[in-house]
Amino acid sequence: MAPQKCVFYKPSFLCKGSGVLLMAYIPPHKRHLKDSEGPLPTPDLLVPQFERNFNLKPASGEKIIYATQAISRWWVVDYADDQISSLRLEPISCESFERKTGEKPLTLVSVHVPKGVNEPTTSCEKAPWVYITEKIQYDLQTSVQNMMNEMDLQESEEVKPSFVARFGKILFHQRPSSQLDTISQKSDIETAWSQVKRSFNTNIPSSYVELILQGLIPNIGVDVDKEKEYFHVKVSDKCRPRVILTCKCSAMKGKLELHKIELNSVRQLVVDMSCPKKDLDLRLMLAGKKILKELPHNEMDGIKNLIASAIIDPDAKGGLRWPLGKETSGDRYTVVGVWHTKAKSFRNSSIRIKLRDADRFNFVTSTGEVSKEVSLKMTGINKLLRDRMVEIEPINKLLEDTLKLIWEQFLKM
Repeated sequence: MAPQKCVFYKPSFLCKGSGVLLMAYIPPHKRHLKDSEGPLPTPDLLVPQFERNFNLKPASGEKIIYATQAISRWWVVDYADDQISSLRLEPISCESFERKTGEKPLTLVSVHVPKGVNEPTTSCEKAPWVYITEKIQYDLQTSVQNMMNEMDLQESEEVKPSFVARFGKILFHQRPSSQLDTISQKSDIETAWSQVKRSFNTNIPSSYVELILQGLIPNIGVDVDKEKEYFHVKVSDKCRPRVILTCKCSAMKGKLELHKIELNSVRQLVVDMSCPKKDLDLRLMLAGKKILKELPHNEMDGIKNLIASAIIDPDAKGGLRWPLGKETSGDRYTVVGVWHTKAKSFRNSSIRIKLRDADRFNFVTSTGEVSKEVSLKMTGINKLLRDRMVEIEPINKLLEDTLKLIWEQFLKM
């Protein structure tokens, strides 16, 4: 018997069984007129190509934004050409990465155990902190000038410069096409591998936090700044489709109290440094943190309604939840993520060290992460930038002193 023919407009799939060809009917309002075989378009695909180059996908309810003239670098530090043969890429455990990709990321390691953690190398001519300061200074000066130019254009926003060091592990998402065995110069590695997709994992072990608190803080001349606990409510705004508003709140009598509203920080310079002779890698980042000076009353009321509807719940991921239907306000604002952070800070005239416990949850992807993080904000340099100091020499001096402290104290566990 010849198969029966059933013809419907715009079928979605075919099912063959017992010689009968079946086709499913698609209602008109759900039909795809073009490219029915390809993937559905996503909001990211609708963003102009130029802007996609500088806007990554949301992570934990936040979009990472790079300035138009942003600079991104990757280096190997404290390794000379005659030591390249001892470097290897090896898989490393990272739960959040493996949950997303199903594979372990790669990190750069040394196959030789160093004789002493702080022992100077014989092949590198300069101390690492001197090498980094000299290598970064041109990019830093360029990025500072670009930031100053953008700050002059802002009217409704206050832009705070932030130059910070972060500690963790550089994760390579795939193996580079140029293998180490075929490269004899460090500069060639940095040129080839800088094109490989990578990320920086700031989650560090509890033992490292204890080492900082017990073994480092008492000996480096810093005072206790303060302990703070905040809830960061991440809000999408339909009128600003590529912006996430961060509402920084504290808990008062079981309710949230709004302190300020920040826009996405804009990254001007990111330098990732693999440090195979150390336990941790280093990231230096210059960014501009944008704080909204004021909002129209109707917009502020919509955001305050979201904050007022939040329920503090220690058992909820991110520490907050909303009654059904209350996670949106006025068909404009929607909660897309929450962070619950507890931080201890220590500072002197030039640096501020922050130890933070963070519980993050992304409502869009239904994924969360709990992490411990240590960062060092270079407040002395930030003050120079706020005062519009663009001369590089005073910045270099502070940077070199801070990098020496970082290299000798912060990159070992």
